[in-house]
Order: sequence, then C-alpha cells, then structure tokens
Amino acid sequence: MAQHYRVGRLEQEIQKEVDDILLKRVRDPRVAGLTITGVTVTGDLQQATIYYSILSDKASDGEKTATGLEKAKGLIRSELGSRLSIYKTPELIFERDQSVQYGSRIDELINNLKRQE
Repeated sequence: MAQHYRVGRLEQEIQKEVDDILLKRVRDPRVAGLTITGVTVTGDLQQATIYYSILSDKASDGEKTATGLEKAKGLIRSELGSRLSIYKTPELIFERDQSVQYGSRIDELINNLKRQE
C-alpha cells in the first residue's frame, strides 16, 4: 500500500516540478505552449511517462514540440533529481496526450451537428 501511495504522490510531484521547470528553466520556444496533462510512474519507480498536450493539431508543431522535449530531457531530469527527494530519478518518457485532442475534436463534431439542426 505504501508503495502505491508513494507512486501516486511521486506522479503529482513530478507533474508539478516538470511544469515549473518547463516554465522557468527551459528556454526553448518549441516547448513554450505545452501543458502537462498527467504522469505515470512504473511500480519500481524506474520510469516516468509524462503526458502533454499542445493546442495546435498541426503535425509540424507536434514534431517541433517532441524535438524540443527530447533536447530538454537531460536538463529536466537533472533538475528533477535535485528537487525530488528520491534515491534515483526515473527515466523520462514524453508522450503526447491524444485524449485532449480527441476531446476537442468531439466538441467540434457536436457543434457542427447542432449547427445543422
């Protein structure tokens, strides 16, 4: 139970810190407009998947953001290491959260249907 609680706690902590690091430490315009939507940490705390969304649905913007995050990963991880009180900083994996995009697409479809009525 303690382990599970710790994972959940760590996920929140990582989300808060990565948000802050992106805001204050990463000076890369490619990652400027992104929102961290969630974090999942593996049970052994070895890996953290950080889900993010961007407002644009242009493929080129998606690629730019992904590249920016890859470049910033080392900085983000070492910053996290000094901010979190855990023995070993997990490996970071950045993944685009498709559900946010999906949600806005659904809204768009519903609005279109309403207009047609």
